[in-house]
Amino acid sequence: MDPGYAFLAKLPMKPSIRLIIGLGNPGPEYEATRHNAGFWLADHLADDFKASFSLEKGFSACVAKGRFDGAVVVLAKPMTFMNRSGQAAGALLRFYKLAPEEVLVLHDELDLPPGQVKIKQGGGHAGHNGLRDIQAAFGSPDFWRMRVGIGHPRSLGLAQQVVDFVLSPPRRDELKAIEGVIDRCRAALPLLLQGDYETAKQQLHEGNSV
Repeated sequence: MDPGYAFLAKLPMKPSIRLIIGLGNPGPEYEATRHNAGFWLADHLADDFKASFSLEKGFSACVAKGRFDGAVVVLAKPMTFMNRSGQAAGALLRFYKLAPEEVLVLHDELDLPPGQVKIKQGGGHAGHNGLRDIQAAFGSPDFWRMRVGIGHPRSLGLAQQVVDFVLSPPRRDELKAIEGVIDRCRAALPLLLQGDYETAKQQLHEGNSV
């Protein structure tokens, strides 16, 4: 490569993440429930950025702003209920003039056991009402998803219906496993913000087998 173009090798192959949206339900009665795993992770990421959330009514969300490599990174927690998450997500996307590919959504995942996490771009919503509403608001499924495993009541030997399960707090061992995943996600975030998605995937997914 011509030395004059060496900087190109350092550029990410895909747009970097500039908006991170954690999903959950607002209110103290939902704070400790499994469905709020996206909120939990967003809170920890804000701590890592040394940023604080504040309510911005125009976005129907609590918003925090940090910096990475000189660029602003916006974190948000929609203050609508889960099935209206697209209202805040769409408003933020339009205001900051971002593409869906620059958005990372943090959410709970029934299809993964506690202690596992997967990241992917695009795909369906698999019945997750928050993802469904964001996909409709964006008019595209091409945003990134960080899927924090909470398990399924059947796989965990529980008789609860799914709705009751996600709106209940995890048991102690499950919570410990989820907290471990949150720490792994925090460690991988700089790779995502650099646009190094493959290394971030490898790092996160290899941890699932530990």
